[in-house]
Amino acid sequence: MAKLEDLAERVDRLVLRHQELKRSSALIEQQLTAVSAERDSLRSRLAAARSRIDALLERIPADGASDAERRSAP
Repeated sequence: MAKLEDLAERVDRLVLRHQELKRSSALIEQQLTAVSAERDSLRSRLAAARSRIDALLERIPADGASDAERRSAP
């Protein structure tokens, strides 16, 4: 009879542990979803910033002379 009670106690502990692990897993899954969304948002912002920088770089004169230097040249 003691063996049966020990087994029942072990099964109860295993069930509790399983429930704890399921809750932990669900929390980690939520965190992963949030972090993935944040990563995607940051990637999008980075791509937009790169695009703006590329557009600004294209506006820089190719010869490196500024408008002020061109106006003051003889």
